Amino acid sequence: MYVVATPIGNLEDMTLRAIRILKEVSLIAAEDTRRTKTLLNAYEIKTPLISLYDQTERSRSRLLISRLEEGRDVAYVSDAGTPGISDPGYILVNRAYDAGVRVVPVPGASAVIAALSIAGLPMDRFVFVGFPPARSSRRRPLLESLKNETGTLVFYESPRRLPDLLRDVGDVFGNREMVLTRELTKMFEDVRRGPIRDILASLEGREVKGEVTLIVAGKDKAAPPTSPEDIASEVLELQKEAGISMKDMVGRITDRTGLPRRQVYREVLKLLGKSAGNDEGENP
Repeated sequence: MYVVATPIGNLEDMTLRAIRILKEVSLIAAEDTRRTKTLLNAYEIKTPLISLYDQTERSRSRLLISRLEEGRDVAYVSDAGTPGISDPGYILVNRAYDAGVRVVPVPGASAVIAALSIAGLPMDRFVFVGFPPARSSRRRPLLESLKNETGTLVFYESPRRLPDLLRDVGDVFGNREMVLTRELTKMFEDVRRGPIRDILASLEGREVKGEVTLIVAGKDKAAPPTSPEDIASEVLELQKEAGISMKDMVGRITDRTGLPRRQVYREVLKLLGKSAGNDEGENP
């Protein structure tokens, strides 16, 4: 079974190997047969085509596995890009392995990799989040779980929900550097780079259309403070925040430095001139 990547927009991004494989297999399963027919017609590929999308993947997988067990070769393609990346495919692949079928990747276009390649952000580590939850009440806890991630973050989002996602990302992550890519490889390709709030401002009053891939810088990897002088600097900075308690201050410095809480507590006590246990029941 061949898992075949297809163009994410520009049909010229089809690989020679993918064209050959799709011509040679006995059957092509596609997430959307209408979109795939356009691609097949462009390359004069006459192979029979059936649909396999989210709601039919389990039932159609049985049909495809039976064809494979008969000794026939089958290919699977998603709407665009690499199957399985926020698209159907993993159930089919798992069932093929269970049936003892050889699974062969035919690599090619991927919106994730295409966007990362032009982002100008570190790629030694990145986290693909995919589509975040549609509702802010569920989306924000996910973002909170990612705010200390130092790797570059990659999101997919629909144009309609993009402004809400950007606002939540800015609230949780702060005004980090990001890259917004839209309609990659297509006629109206759009790439915007800058701080999150600047990108959000650039979209005000505009109707966003097309596929969106969002690249967000990870948390700054700057070396955390470890000396008493560094902790003093952190305390002075945190004191600028109105109403912050010593308990919160100790917690934030501990999280940032990775130092033992007891050590941070002692240093903050010295700096603030307080006796142990006097601040909101704080206890090392």
